[in-house]
Amino acid sequence: MAEPIVVNTGPLISFARIGCLDLIGRLPYEFFCPAEVWRELDEGHVSGHPWAAPAWLKKKSLAKPPSPALLAGLDLGEAAVIQLALDLGVRTVAIDEWKGRRGALASGLRVTGSLGLLGRAKAEGLISELKPLIAKATDAGIWYNRELVKSFLEAAGE
Repeated sequence: MAEPIVVNTGPLISFARIGCLDLIGRLPYEFFCPAEVWRELDEGHVSGHPWAAPAWLKKKSLAKPPSPALLAGLDLGEAAVIQLALDLGVRTVAIDEWKGRRGALASGLRVTGSLGLLGRAKAEGLISELKPLIAKATDAGIWYNRELVKSFLEAAGE
């Protein structure tokens, strides 16, 4: 059975920019996003970003608006991701942005991001190497902390 995960805009756009949405969709997750993230994806597409809302991504509406505490420090998409995870009882969110990750952790959620999803793809045998995809992401203008990438690749045996 696929584990549910709520995903933010950042990882989806990153994977679309490097042509990996299909790869990520093959992970053993059931991917959800709030309507607020879907709206950001639509707006991004209109402004020139690649379409980043694949068929395997399930759009869900929030049961209640994000709390004022979430909205105080996060953008609406990140706050909605955390709120949707709480609404659905989903334990894991995929957020790349530092503030969103901290907000999710403070809300008791597990956090992964683009690199974590790529690492899972390698662990599942869907890819053999991470370095080429990280290089492709960097070439596409996606920024990752160098020390984080270094330790991530070392942990993955690369």
